[in-house]
Amino acid sequence: LDAITAKYYPRPGNAPKHPTTMVFYFKTRCGQYTIYMGKDKYENEDLIKYGHPEDCWFHVDDLSSAHVYLRLHAGQTMDDIPEDCLTDCCSLVKANSIQGCKKSEVYIVYTRWKNLKKTASMVDGQVGFHRPENVRRCKIAKNNTIVRQLEKSKEELHPDLAQEQQARMREIQKQNKAQRILDQKKKKMEELEIKREKEERSYDRIVGGETSVSDMNGTADATAAEDYEDDFM
Repeated sequence: LDAITAKYYPRPGNAPKHPTTMVFYFKTRCGQYTIYMGKDKYENEDLIKYGHPEDCWFHVDDLSSAHVYLRLHAGQTMDDIPEDCLTDCCSLVKANSIQGCKKSEVYIVYTRWKNLKKTASMVDGQVGFHRPENVRRCKIAKNNTIVRQLEKSKEELHPDLAQEQQARMREIQKQNKAQRILDQKKKKMEELEIKREKEERSYDRIVGGETSVSDMNGTADATAAEDYEDDFM
C-alpha cells in the first residue's frame, strides 16, 4: 500500500496539481459501452467522488468487492441497460470480490452514481444511498468465459477524474442552456400562433356581424319599396 501511495500520490512537496488515479477500463461485449473500476478501495474513493451523471454503480451485495461502473449514454436510465451489459457488469464485479469469486452465484446491487451517499464517518470504499428504494438487486452465476472476454479489452489509465467530471458538467450545462433557448423560442411561437388565431376569430365575427346588418337593411328597403308601390296601385 505504501508503494502504491508513493507512486500515485506523491509527497506534498512533489505532488502534481491534479493527482491522477489508476483506473481499469473495459469494453462491454457489444462494444457500445464502457465499464470501469478502481484498483482498490482507496482508488474507489475518487470514483465515488468524481462520477458522471450517466454512470451506474455495481457492487456484490453484503460482501467486499470492487466498485464497478457502467457509463450509459446521455439520457439513458437503468431501464435502458441491455441485458448482456448488465451481465457483463455483474460478472466482472463478482470476479473482483475475494469472497464472491469463490461462490457459484451471488447477488449484485446496482444504482445510479448520483444515488451514492458518502459521509465523513464512513471508511474508505464504504457508501450508502440517498434513496435506498432506487437500488436494484439481481443474481449472477459464475461465468469465467464472460470475464475472460472482458479482460481482453482491459486498459489501465491514469485519468484526472476531477477534470473529466468538470468538463462533463460544463458540457451538460451548455446543452441545458441550448435546450432552454429552444424551449423559450417554441413557447414564444406557440403564444404568437394562439394570438394570431384569436385575432382571426375576432375579425371573422366582426365581418360576419356587418354582413348580417347589411342584409337586414337590404331586406327592409325592399319591403318599404313594395309597400310604397302598392299605395299607388
